[in-house]
Amino acid sequence: MPTRRWKGLTIAIATAAMFGFALPATTAGSTHPGPLSRAEAFARAQALTALGRKMFFDPSLSASGKQACSSCHDPNHAFGPASAAPVEMGGPNLDRPGQRAVPSLRYLQAAPAFTEHFYDSEDEGDESVDNGPTGGLTWDGRADRGQEQAKIPLLSPFEMANKDEGAVVAALRKAAYAQEFKAAFGDDVFERPGDAFDAAAEALGTFEQSSADFYPYSSRYDAFLAGKATLSAQELRGRAVFEDEAKGNCASCHLSRPSNNGEPPQFTDYGLIAIGVPRNAAIPANADPSYVDLGLCGPLRTDFKGHAEYCGLFKTPTLRNVALRRSFFHNGYFHTLRDAVAFYASRDTDPGRWYPKSADGTINQYDDLPRAYRGNLNTDPPFNGRKPGDRPALTDAEIDDIVAFLGTLTDADQAGH
Repeated sequence: MPTRRWKGLTIAIATAAMFGFALPATTAGSTHPGPLSRAEAFARAQALTALGRKMFFDPSLSASGKQACSSCHDPNHAFGPASAAPVEMGGPNLDRPGQRAVPSLRYLQAAPAFTEHFYDSEDEGDESVDNGPTGGLTWDGRADRGQEQAKIPLLSPFEMANKDEGAVVAALRKAAYAQEFKAAFGDDVFERPGDAFDAAAEALGTFEQSSADFYPYSSRYDAFLAGKATLSAQELRGRAVFEDEAKGNCASCHLSRPSNNGEPPQFTDYGLIAIGVPRNAAIPANADPSYVDLGLCGPLRTDFKGHAEYCGLFKTPTLRNVALRRSFFHNGYFHTLRDAVAFYASRDTDPGRWYPKSADGTINQYDDLPRAYRGNLNTDPPFNGRKPGDRPALTDAEIDDIVAFLGTLTDADQAGH
């Protein structure tokens, strides 16, 4: 599993540092190193992690000179946004709004590459069932690896807004760590802008595989699973409702039990589903009534444009550190965790609570998903055919219990934030 591989790599990197390994001559000066020994691979990863860390916190890599990766992915908020705004501002003058909520970068290390047809392995579930679109990074799964994802904000016009790869490389050439960059990738690396840009993305992606920073598995729930902590009665009730297939059924997508090989639960199945979150008028793009964010089928992802069966599908995020967030779902519509949970419980039984009314007084249910795509909406429990006026899937007390349980998923280093 990727988690285990990278954990081992991180341990080995630490060992390499302890014994004073330097980046070996056989790998220095190369953006495309050949076969590496174990020690060489660990030393290279250690060097790229240190380099990527400096880049991650460097605002000079943006067109504005004021926005670093860490500006939106705050390490004190589990590498997610510190603000409650549904989208962040970017661009050359930091006045261009984004289009989606900023996700956390923690616990992405085990995400599989995107596929339209995902099948569980024999020891994970029913290997004959097609689970549909699964995997990848970002809300629409359009990047498979961290180094691919890292390129997106560097060039996005409403994020770090560099006009092209050359602009990023020019900033790197002036950076305080330029010599370290050349030591890792070659003295002439800046003369090869394409290679230099790829190298920058590799360094950022390598840093984002640092276990201490990005997947520490240090929450109280992890300690509970290891038999080293206890949960309160309310938290235990919340876990039971979270996992109950007839109640919350949250664990059907947000897997909460260790895998068969002992890996800690990731609290996501990496799937993409449509749940019909209300349209968020606070996102400037939504001021245009013809604009609709349809996730997997566009507009930010373009390879599935016209695939109606994928419209409205967004990535299932991990719930680890979810209690730290101040906005929820891909459009940041909700601002409390309790409302986010309650939406699942009463989306269909009390739509007037969540959706606006049309001019004729009818409730404009699923107002951010065109009618043509509403067949894509998830109808598994807790939705499962409920209609307005039916009893909701969860009581208020059960919602409170689930929220209490989700609070146990906050990593130890984040607990004071």
